[in-house]
Amino acid sequence: MADREWTADCAADHFEEAFRTLRKLPPVKAQGYFNTWPDIVRTSREIAAMEPQPMRAWPSAAAITRLEQTFDWVLWIEEAERKLVWSRAARVPWKQISGELGCDRTTAWRRWQLALTKIAARLNAQ
Repeated sequence: MADREWTADCAADHFEEAFRTLRKLPPVKAQGYFNTWPDIVRTSREIAAMEPQPMRAWPSAAAITRLEQTFDWVLWIEEAERKLVWSRAARVPWKQISGELGCDRTTAWRRWQLALTKIAARLNAQ
């Protein structure tokens, strides 16, 4: 990371990728519960009539490593800024974000830029 010049836009892209990686991870299930029912044996005609299941793409090891780095970055900013940065990474509309913060859209955007600039400055200092 030392050979790269970080900007607020680069940090924003990194957070968006981290959010997408989080969405690709498998769901957390409660431990200790299992199913003892036998598998259902379906005929080829039943299989052909079924709705196709969406194929799930799992994140790569490199994407998970970048996600973990992003988790370290959020410790450098305040809690309100963390919520703002993750909301934008999740592509929450500015109108909804500004309503939650109790300010107008421009002020929310400035706070978002300031949080990303703090992260970029810290990354460039390393």
